[in-house]
Amino acid sequence: HGFQDLLTVVVDNLDQANMVVAVAAGNSGPELFTVESPGSAARALTAGASSVGHFIGSPLTVGGSTFGVAAGDFATVSSDLTANPCTAGDGKPAAGSLTGQIALISRGACTFSEKIRNSQDAGAIAAIVVNNVVGDPTAMGRGGIANEPTIPAYMASLADKTALVADNGLSATIGATKTYFQTSNSDIMAGFSSQGPTDVDFRVKPDVVAPGVNVLSSIPHAFCAAPPCFAFFQGTSMATPHLAGSAAVVRQQHLDWGAADVRSAIVNTADTGVLRSFSTGALQNNVNINGTGRENLLAAVNAKVGVDPVSLSFGAVPSGSGQTLQKTVTLTNLSAGPLTYSLSVSGQPANSVAYSVAPSSLTIAAGAKADVTVTMSSVQGALGGGKQAFLVVSSGGGQVAHAALFTLIK
Repeated sequence: HGFQDLLTVVVDNLDQANMVVAVAAGNSGPELFTVESPGSAARALTAGASSVGHFIGSPLTVGGSTFGVAAGDFATVSSDLTANPCTAGDGKPAAGSLTGQIALISRGACTFSEKIRNSQDAGAIAAIVVNNVVGDPTAMGRGGIANEPTIPAYMASLADKTALVADNGLSATIGATKTYFQTSNSDIMAGFSSQGPTDVDFRVKPDVVAPGVNVLSSIPHAFCAAPPCFAFFQGTSMATPHLAGSAAVVRQQHLDWGAADVRSAIVNTADTGVLRSFSTGALQNNVNINGTGRENLLAAVNAKVGVDPVSLSFGAVPSGSGQTLQKTVTLTNLSAGPLTYSLSVSGQPANSVAYSVAPSSLTIAAGAKADVTVTMSSVQGALGGGKQAFLVVSSGGGQVAHAALFTLIK
């Protein structure tokens, strides 16, 4: 129901009542227009999820190399297991084709349980599922079938696929001793992380991104042998506590800041140019995937300007209309003294749409507010699709904030 959704109305009202509300974007990615309620609320602090480059797994040694493989809900080896790995191939393997071997399986359309069960039925004594997205292997969950597999099963990373396939038929050992693996696979956007824009008014969501893949979290003591208990989890619901905790720290450091100031401090000081695509590993900057970037708590605590709204959308504009629209952004001086701010637009769309801001410079007293006007101009016959840029606020020779600008040409 777009901006009339009752949950989003509640979140917006709580923000207006001076309460910062951190909300998960949802786990319905990787397509656009998948942000869920109430993460779609205009005044929510909405979290997207990115990876943390570490996991606990078992060593898989084959062909003179050792690879880290992640355990999940399936059985694991109780002692070192040595056998020949065999590529299971596409489709259901024939009965007896994997007898006494470790099946190497590509992740795909079937559930983990189905794939591993098929390998077990073909005689495999263990299974390695190779991930189909970049980044670290993740903990596989059971589900989808009545007859769950009982053989040990692990996940390997996509980066290790070529080497593992090349070692097909060589002796391999799955180690029983768990090992902590620290990798370079941080800051990869989670494929499940829901994306914007929102329905109806086409606002940018998520607002900002925080760790939400392979997050080490405490769990109730009933779920482990001896407290303290920890486990790895994934989801935008794991990214959201990072933002809630960050908001608490910012508010503790600045008791006189309102909810909008705290939210802006976190969103509009985020790190850009660091988040990578889950499918290619390349840097990406789509604001409806990344928001303003990866949160930076130190930058948020030291914020010098509040931006309201934290991002600006001009909604849907018909391609043939050739419209010029204007919207107001309110800046608040969050510092202890007067500051002069310079305003500009970076990352202009290649064609069809242009953004501008006026005035280009203004001085605001400590704690005071001032409005600036952002203009979007689209040419008649503009190419369809999302058109984005950033409003950049600078002071003292450096950037102090940036806010996403967005228009959907239809």
